[in-house]
Amino acid sequence: MSITRVGVIADIHANAWALEAVLSDARRRDITDFVDLGDVLYGPLQPLLTYQRLRAVNLVAGVQGNQDRLIYDATAATLTSNPTLAFVVDELGAEPIEWLRQLPKTAVVEDELFLFHGTPFSDTTYLLEEVGSGRPLLRTPAEIKRLLGGVRQPVALCGHTHIPRSVQLVDGPLILNPGSVGLPAYDDDKPVPHLMETYSPHAQYAILEKTASGWDVSFHRVAYDHGAAAVAARKLNREDWARGIEAGWMT
Repeated sequence: MSITRVGVIADIHANAWALEAVLSDARRRDITDFVDLGDVLYGPLQPLLTYQRLRAVNLVAGVQGNQDRLIYDATAATLTSNPTLAFVVDELGAEPIEWLRQLPKTAVVEDELFLFHGTPFSDTTYLLEEVGSGRPLLRTPAEIKRLLGGVRQPVALCGHTHIPRSVQLVDGPLILNPGSVGLPAYDDDKPVPHLMETYSPHAQYAILEKTASGWDVSFHRVAYDHGAAAVAARKLNREDWARGIEAGWMT
């Protein structure tokens, strides 16, 4: 039977509190199938519980993100230099890390949905936004199309930016970023110093529903105990994560 309604989740970042809230909200909406767009278990929060909870979900397809790759590519040097990574690797153990390693970079669902994390060719490149100004601005359609490559499915699903957005290319697919389940704001220094902010602490996801006219998109922001997640981040001296989680702002 074809999938006509699916929950779209991305960038959980080990936030089991946020994931549980999203799954509970989706159940209320009779969503039983999900796709995941990567960056699942990296974060100073609850990586093992996140893994266990996600594995109990009917995950139709999932792809790995750039920070999933950090986990399974960890070396003695990166573990020493990155205490958050060391915490994640130590808590997860071998099985979840091997699960991450086996996730594909891209996936196709019923020749309708094309899944990837950043772009189809890079898990560290933002597809829809450029950040040269220090904040995300929508790229031109021509630039989006260039980064998207030759995707021919009617819907392209991406994560990575944590910014919920949908873009319909005139001569291309509907592109959907559902936002981040577990980290609504962050800062980064690559490719240039910039901020990604959604201005509220809510857990975010989207629902796709196929209709006679095409795919409907609905974005959902779900309240949860973000204070507990922020406390966990502070226990590992990650004030930046705590601030992003509890406020949705970095400034």
